[in-house]
Amino acid sequence: VLAKAVDHASPEGDARPRLLMSPRGKPLTQARVRELAAGPGAVILCGRFEGVDQRVIDARDLEEVSIGDFILSGGEPAALVLLDAVVRLLPGVMGNAMSGEEESFENGLLEHPHYTRPQEFEGRDIPEVLISGNHKKIAAWRRAESERLTAERRPDLLAAAQPLTK
Repeated sequence: VLAKAVDHASPEGDARPRLLMSPRGKPLTQARVRELAAGPGAVILCGRFEGVDQRVIDARDLEEVSIGDFILSGGEPAALVLLDAVVRLLPGVMGNAMSGEEESFENGLLEHPHYTRPQEFEGRDIPEVLISGNHKKIAAWRRAESERLTAERRPDLLAAAQPLTK
């Protein structure tokens, strides 16, 4: 039944990737999300409990995609994560197209901390550099904080991080 559904949704010659949400798939990365957002779309399949017959995976050339090292009861929540990640990159979805450029994973690092008003919260102040108005120093502080947080929480990302360009 699933093979027929794949054939109907994605006939021979269809350029769209056929994705199967699976805990044993390649980890979903921001780079792959960007590829999907720039492409012709995708056909997303979701298994339930024990997954999908391997013969269907092989015969229909399904790309297995994982959203993390944990198990869900089905692929639907994983598909929603994938959809959300892709849709937010489509033109016109985010109010300011530049707003996603400094977020976690866009340059290979985790995102820097954010601060809002008031300037002081329960004895904790906004770092002085952020209220200095010196954009060069603010950018350097953000990069340093991104590197610090990445080294502390996700050192596996550091090797692939983009070098500072400014």
